[in-house]
Amino acid sequence: MVDGVEPHRYIGTMTDPAAYARETPKRSFTKALTWRVLGTLDTFFLSFVIIKYLGPLFGAEAVASDLDVAQTASLIAITEILTKIAIYTLHERGWNRISWGVSNAGSGRHETRRRSLFKMTTWRVLASLDTMILAFIFTGNIGTAISIGSFEVITKLVLYFIHERVWLKLKFGLVL
Repeated sequence: MVDGVEPHRYIGTMTDPAAYARETPKRSFTKALTWRVLGTLDTFFLSFVIIKYLGPLFGAEAVASDLDVAQTASLIAITEILTKIAIYTLHERGWNRISWGVSNAGSGRHETRRRSLFKMTTWRVLASLDTMILAFIFTGNIGTAISIGSFEVITKLVLYFIHERVWLKLKFGLVL
C-alpha cells in the first residue's frame, strides 16, 4: 500500500521511479491549457468584481465605467494566460519527477488525494503571487492586487482540485 492506494500492478520496485506511469510533455501542456481556460475565466470575473466594488475601499480610483473595469480585468486575465501556462507546465514537469503518491493500481495511473493536495498547494502559492503581481501592474493599487490574489485562492483551490481529479481519470498522454 502506498499512501492509502492499494497497488495491483507495478512495473518495478515500489521505490523505483521508473515503475510508475509517467505523464508526457503533451499531457502536461494539455492540462495546462485546460486549466488556463478555467483559471482565466475565474481571474476575469474576480478582477472585474473586485476592481468595481472593492477597489475604491482600498484607495483605488473609482473606475468610470464597466467597460474600463472590463478592460483592466481583461488585461490581467489575458496576461495571465502566458505567465500561467509557463509556470503551470514547469510545475507539472517538476511534480512528474516525484513518484511519491503515484501508483499503477488497476488499469492506469493513480495519485493519492494527499499528492493532489500538495500539488494544489504548491501551485496555488505560485499562481497567486503571479496574479497579485499582474493585478498590481495593471491597477497600480496594492490593496486591490492583494484582494484579487486572496479571493482567487479560495475559488481556484476548489477548481484546481476538481481539475486534477478529472485528469486522473483520463489516460491521454500517459506512458508506462
